[in-house]
Amino acid sequence: MTMKTTRRWVRRAATISAAAALTIAPAAAANALGLEHDAEGTSYINSTDSTINVGPTTLTTNLDVNTGDFTGHMPLPGTRTKFEVIGFIPVEADVTFVEAAPITGRIDIVNNNTPVTSTASYYIKLSNIKIAGFPTFAGPFCRTKDPVTIPANTPAGGNFNLITGGTLGGTYTIGDFQHCGLNTWLINLLVPGSGNTLNINVTNGRILG
Repeated sequence: MTMKTTRRWVRRAATISAAAALTIAPAAAANALGLEHDAEGTSYINSTDSTINVGPTTLTTNLDVNTGDFTGHMPLPGTRTKFEVIGFIPVEADVTFVEAAPITGRIDIVNNNTPVTSTASYYIKLSNIKIAGFPTFAGPFCRTKDPVTIPANTPAGGNFNLITGGTLGGTYTIGDFQHCGLNTWLINLLVPGSGNTLNINVTNGRILG
């Protein structure tokens, strides 16, 4: 692929999914392009009416410039959530997103808006849980039974620029938790559910290599 072709593609392109530092192997084929972006945003948890921070982190992807398909990784730093049960009992917990599979997606390099569709997959892990200020033991293995699938797409009519980035988001469902000790029933009463949203701002694109 010539430099002229690369520049022409870069001007059109747009990329990526939702959500930290990825390690990828050096591009093995001429059509592979390594990319890195800064990423930061929030996620609203519908069942607890609370918002948690997502990032700041680095999103790294490996893009096939012929097809627009890409894979990547976005490890997310831990955060802390606070919410109230029945309106007045405070609950706090550390929240960790553990990557279950690489991010996969596609950028439509034919469409003038260059929309991105992608999917991330994480286990959600809870620890250091406090109810009404009192510590409760959930153990080191309290997490969702199954990976949580999170879409990270450009909004309808939106676009994604390879260099300046763009906004990615989606709606997802949190399933039941396991291995949370005596807190398992309470966590499964409070946290799982649909209607959770993710919004991430992806910026400062860099071409790797």
